[in-house]
Amino acid sequence: MDAFTSTHAAMILLFVLGYGAIIFEHNLRINKGAVALLLAAGLWLLYFSGLAPSEEVATHQLAELLSEVAQIVFFLLGAMTLVEVIDLHGSFKLVTDQIRTRSKWKIMWVLATLAFFMSAVLDNLTTTIVMVSLLRRILPNRENRLLLGSMVVIAANAGGAWTPMGDVTTTMLWIGGQVTTLGVMGALLVPSLVTMIVAVIMLGRREKAGHYGGEAVEGEQQVELGARRVLSLGLGAFIMVPVLKSVAHIPPFVGILLGLGVMWLVTDVLHHEHEDRQHVKVPAAFTKIDVSGVLFFLGILLGIGALQAAGLLNALAHSLDSIAGSPTVLAGVLGVLSAIIDNVPLVAATMGMYSLEQYPTDSQFWDLIAYCAGTGGSILIIGSAAGVAFMGMEKVDFMWYLRRISLVAFVSYGAGMATYLGLAAVGLV
Repeated sequence: MDAFTSTHAAMILLFVLGYGAIIFEHNLRINKGAVALLLAAGLWLLYFSGLAPSEEVATHQLAELLSEVAQIVFFLLGAMTLVEVIDLHGSFKLVTDQIRTRSKWKIMWVLATLAFFMSAVLDNLTTTIVMVSLLRRILPNRENRLLLGSMVVIAANAGGAWTPMGDVTTTMLWIGGQVTTLGVMGALLVPSLVTMIVAVIMLGRREKAGHYGGEAVEGEQQVELGARRVLSLGLGAFIMVPVLKSVAHIPPFVGILLGLGVMWLVTDVLHHEHEDRQHVKVPAAFTKIDVSGVLFFLGILLGIGALQAAGLLNALAHSLDSIAGSPTVLAGVLGVLSAIIDNVPLVAATMGMYSLEQYPTDSQFWDLIAYCAGTGGSILIIGSAAGVAFMGMEKVDFMWYLRRISLVAFVSYGAGMATYLGLAAVGLV
């Protein structure tokens, strides 16, 4: 950035105001998707009118950015639709019904482990919704549900950080070329697992030995025809996306759309003789996906791209480098910030600030960004999509989570980061 102008100042002010509206979405009662779209359009309007070298250059920059962002958007749409089809068939119930123990310690470990690995294959938001729904059936006591639900949030966020499928920020880094499938999995599996284990131990110490009660609610979800087949097909589709990218070099959004196409074909054939099963087909799943959430991602990523085109992110990178002093400190700070600010724009900004020439693919910096952004959001209940979903489903009070869970989440976050740094010091990552 050659010189700081009034247009730069206007872009910063607009971004701060828009971001404030996103953070206080619940207080303002304005959907963050609407704010993100207005923010993106406003930032690009300012860039085109006051900073662009020429219309042709600005149009080319926007077209390149849109190509990158569209890959993430199409991937999210495909993945969310697959998850909804699986859920509509009641397939997740086949998994959760296998939990038969009522021992407090055993249930905690089973739920945390299940949430950790389900999140790695699916995503932390979906996993939290499924696991909290399970808790409603097996735990009549709401205080018990809040404690275990909080543990699920921490485990799901930790499980989502170490695979390209589990958390949208790791997906962004994967699609952007900052991390590879095997690279990020190998580097972050153990630190993420430590995060989950430390959280379970700390929360488990608050529970007296004994057993939980029986069923909590009636009216369980019906398991539809072909539920097992749909579950296997859906999980296979998610697993094949990174495999196809590694073997055939197919972009992830193409792989997920391939899986969705196969799922659509199979479910249409499976239910073609039953007119009363339209509610479990792919078109029905389209009506249930969170379109406003997808548009939020679109708006935020386009807005961050405008700041990058204006040179503001490069200027911020130099400032952060001088303040933080090291990439490790910077990643740790970003992780804590993700508990307050949505981790999507934080990671998007980081990707814009630092090039692959400065930090190559699978470098320790990108591994730490993936871990910290994925797990740091657990520190506050509003810091992750999983936490927000849990908050809405169980009406969790912000201050209850702050008093009872935040310290546990912070300590487990620090333990996982320390584990990664320790492994890196001895050359194991």
